[in-house]
Amino acid sequence: MGDNSPIEWTDATWNPVRGCSRISPGCGGANHQGGCYAEKIAARFSGPGQPFEGFAERTAHGGRWTGKMDVVWPMVDQPIRWRKPRRIFANSMSDLFHKDLPRDDVAIIYGTAIAAVHLRGHTFQILTKRADHMRDTLEDPGFWAIANDHASVLVLEHTDPLNRRKDDARATCRDYGPDAPPPGIWLGVSVEDRERKSRIDDLRATPAAIRFLSLEPLLEDLGEIDLAGINLAIVGGESGPRSRPFALEWARSIVGQCKAAGVAVFVKQLGAKPYEGLLRSDRNYQRLLRLKDKKGGDMSEWPEDLRVRELPT
Repeated sequence: MGDNSPIEWTDATWNPVRGCSRISPGCGGANHQGGCYAEKIAARFSGPGQPFEGFAERTAHGGRWTGKMDVVWPMVDQPIRWRKPRRIFANSMSDLFHKDLPRDDVAIIYGTAIAAVHLRGHTFQILTKRADHMRDTLEDPGFWAIANDHASVLVLEHTDPLNRRKDDARATCRDYGPDAPPPGIWLGVSVEDRERKSRIDDLRATPAAIRFLSLEPLLEDLGEIDLAGINLAIVGGESGPRSRPFALEWARSIVGQCKAAGVAVFVKQLGAKPYEGLLRSDRNYQRLLRLKDKKGGDMSEWPEDLRVRELPT
């Protein structure tokens, strides 16, 4: 939840927000299938005096968010304190565009990310399931006024006023907005099934330097995907207790479409229940792959055609 991250497509995580709530099947399915890793971790640390007290709770069927949301203000400036450039997954334990977070608070967090790009050379990866709210927020001039003002203040505070180099952060930082998205900030949406594919359209309409899809946990064949304006697709199966099945053909379809469209594709993991062959509606599955890695994250165990891990340049 802090500095270094085990997540394969990032270097570090930054969590200035605590709390969340379930919104779609990727958060957990019927009969207590699958579920959100962040929810499980939060519930584990939800006891008295622990970081997620009040934000999550333990139940007979596993961890559950309570719906409480809050900004952890001492954590907001953490990326400014990290001097070595890195890729940072923002809010890996929450959703920055949750509708219960005040717009002005989100703008300050976003402004901090803008400043950290200019000051430290970081790259931020922001992922949401609330694609429509993200689009609406980033079309709001009031949001950008707060974000830009906060970024400017931070840049001034952390640069030497006598430094006149061309690459000085003060010289490169500018006012950003719907027609001028800030560099170094990737925006992504989670898409776990066909019903959630509309999130891709919302992402496409959102101002961003880089747009990416997190197709994990992938719960069914997505069919044809409109990849116009998309720079990266991350795909993976579900891991953990009561994981739902993952057909390798679903991943192959996405890899093939990305290659045809010139979009980077990153196969993260095959999950706990990867199947070779199509999954049929009668649940007469093809061969289940028995992998030593419980998450299906060891590429050496995968079919060679799925050993693909690309990132946008």
